[in-house]
Amino acid sequence: MLSEFLLSELSRLNPQDRLPLHRQLYEALRRAILENKLSPEERLPSSRDLVQDLGLSRNTVVAALTQLTVEGYLVSRVGSGTFVSAKVPQRQRRPLRQTSHPAQQLSHRGQALGKHFCASELEIQPFTPGIADFSAFPVALWQRLQNKHWRMTYPDMLDYSSSGGYAPLRRAVADYLHMFRSVALDLDQVIITSGTQESLELCAQLLADQGDTVWLEDPAYWGAGKAFMATGLKIHPVPVDEQGIAPLANDRHAPPRLMYVTPSHQYPTGAVMSLERRHQILSLANEHQAWVLEDDYDSEFRFSGPPIASLAGLDTQGRVLYLGSFSKVLYPGLKLAYVVVPKGLAAAFKAAHYDLNRPGQMPVQAALAEFIDMGHFAACLRKARQSYAQRRHCLLEALQPCLGTRARITGAEQGLHLCVRLPDHLDDQALARQLGKLGLVVRPLSAYCLKRRDLRGLVIGYGYAPLAQIQRFGPVLAQVVQQALAHRAPA
Repeated sequence: MLSEFLLSELSRLNPQDRLPLHRQLYEALRRAILENKLSPEERLPSSRDLVQDLGLSRNTVVAALTQLTVEGYLVSRVGSGTFVSAKVPQRQRRPLRQTSHPAQQLSHRGQALGKHFCASELEIQPFTPGIADFSAFPVALWQRLQNKHWRMTYPDMLDYSSSGGYAPLRRAVADYLHMFRSVALDLDQVIITSGTQESLELCAQLLADQGDTVWLEDPAYWGAGKAFMATGLKIHPVPVDEQGIAPLANDRHAPPRLMYVTPSHQYPTGAVMSLERRHQILSLANEHQAWVLEDDYDSEFRFSGPPIASLAGLDTQGRVLYLGSFSKVLYPGLKLAYVVVPKGLAAAFKAAHYDLNRPGQMPVQAALAEFIDMGHFAACLRKARQSYAQRRHCLLEALQPCLGTRARITGAEQGLHLCVRLPDHLDDQALARQLGKLGLVVRPLSAYCLKRRDLRGLVIGYGYAPLAQIQRFGPVLAQVVQQALAHRAPA
């Protein structure tokens, strides 16, 4: 009997939902119709009978029936009553057992993208790589600048941007790169994006087609792999040695459309690409008519040796696109980065960036441009360099006891992380898990590898770890590594 079913359904509703009575009745009747408790063309009891059977007011019952009629679940026929509509699609009965795992309902690309590397685990803990210290960011100053530009904002500043970004900010980027990274460029070549991931996806979408090959460093920055995977490119791993990405003769059998490199400080090994290797990469790009994506993610922080010139600064054929970000110096949530494209591509990149991403945040870009123009960006950079240099020195000292013929450090000259290279027989993933139980989040080098199986090590960040924590936990880290080396040494 319908009234009994409705009373049962009404009693099952969660009291915390606090739905009005007419809405509760509406939900119960709607469920009865969709689950075939009421058949198409079945006549409902009169509103008077429902009022009596359910103990509700007439207004409550009429309101629920009226809503269901308006939405097409019921039809009212003068002189005959109210009926279930014959046009209501019936909900399919739930199968007795699940026939496939939910992940199998994803596309092949979706399944691959759904397998996270470690992004969701990038907790702010001592030694987490890829994290900068944004606790010292001048928040009060930044708020004043943003408020100023919000007060001065013209209507067009609240709209999408089709020009590639706020012109004064693009000018500031161009001036900075020309002076400090030896990149010859003009204002129109700078495109402001919402982060390096967006820059990578934009480059992949405009410069390659579905199924084209991208050469990716092995080991690699996981975010680049995800971006290329999402745009349907075929990833071809190319091993990295002490001089950076090292293409072999066999790699020529997979000619690239794109080559992704981190030449100034390879992520995660820290290798610096030699001048000879840089010219080789540029020559290969010209030979294959490929595009080189240079991710210069932490060039602002170099602690020893002369500055490393950018690959884009050596490019004479217009094959290099230069990617940079403000996240490492300021704070990650700023979500502002840039890509410098060859002159012939600038107009197409601006148009596609507008159509695909609808870029905005113009008041924020204006605040950042003034932040740079007033010298605050340079001040933040100087302060960060001094702080990171101290942390780096402290970490290197703490790690000395575990170093020797079987463990060495690479990549400590620049950036916010270093890599402790370990013997091939040692399980670096188990070692990272052991350190994680002590609250020390490091990354196993082998987890960054795409194809090769010959690398072991720990990728250790010092960007977010305060000096006091490095002094406290650095020796603990070294001791655990030292014990692992002693315990697992081959006979």
